[in-house]
Amino acid sequence: MLFGFDQQTLALAGLATVAFGGVAWVFLYPLLSGEAQAEKRMATIARPDPATRATAPQRGAQRSRREQVEETLKELEVRRNKSKKPPLSVQISQAGLSWSKRQFIIISAVLAAAVFAAIFMTSVGPLPALGAAFAAGLGAPRWLLGYLKKRRETKFLEGFPDAVDVIVRGIRAGLPLLECLKIVGNDATEPVKGEFRAIIETQTIGMPIGEACAKLYERVPLAECNFFGIVISIQQKSGGNLSEALGNLSRVLRDRKKMKAKIQAMSMEAKASAMIIGALPVAVMTLVYITSPDYIELLWTHPTGRLMMAGSAAWMFMGVMVMRKMINFDF
Repeated sequence: MLFGFDQQTLALAGLATVAFGGVAWVFLYPLLSGEAQAEKRMATIARPDPATRATAPQRGAQRSRREQVEETLKELEVRRNKSKKPPLSVQISQAGLSWSKRQFIIISAVLAAAVFAAIFMTSVGPLPALGAAFAAGLGAPRWLLGYLKKRRETKFLEGFPDAVDVIVRGIRAGLPLLECLKIVGNDATEPVKGEFRAIIETQTIGMPIGEACAKLYERVPLAECNFFGIVISIQQKSGGNLSEALGNLSRVLRDRKKMKAKIQAMSMEAKASAMIIGALPVAVMTLVYITSPDYIELLWTHPTGRLMMAGSAAWMFMGVMVMRKMINFDF
């Protein structure tokens, strides 16, 4: 019994010693090792000072600015979606023509009537003459608008990066944005000169300058013009360093121009091959007609020959369109 009592006493003493040691380790070791002072110093460093606590309104301002940027981008996207199929009057202005819609329709009708009369007088028949008149009245004028529009856009892209650089240098020199736009409208080359004059005139009648610059995309539907309108609109609504933003835009425009030139250089071989393949049947037909006219005249004197020529022309047109689609790259 005595031996058992001594064992119980020793066990309780050991448990008490371990418990006291644990409590001492928890409460005394941080004080003796300096961990408490280190935690105090860390808390002092990590505690936000009054200036840091006052940044909550700034975070709210940043949040509101982000919302304004998102709203501006949504508005521009809606405007861009609406301008995917512009009316005829807008297409005429995009081509750089001063015609009205009525004048364009009259010219198309006169052209169709002239082609119909010229082909009908050759005794070919009313149906082919009607088809040629339809193509001349609707196809040729629309093709002309597309060609002039593309040529005008190419000329615009050649001078647009320089115009943006002029605006950047003017803003860095202390001039307001409107004065920089006036400088571009006076000294730039066409069609950049005319488009920036349109921006100035639109702003003069009371439209905000951000919306006036955003309307540039409606007259010149290029991604570069859309970038320019977005930058100006966001800066007018949210503020910021406009010269830095336009400087970045100028670099992007020049990089896109270099990329486009590189793509054209790399695709020239494929374009040359497509031109040779497309011209080969016509060249062979011409050589055969020169050497043996009686052999090839059956193609346009016999009904079966005319049908074969029509089918061959249709297949050739489809092949040319497929090759054109394969060669033209979007970036």
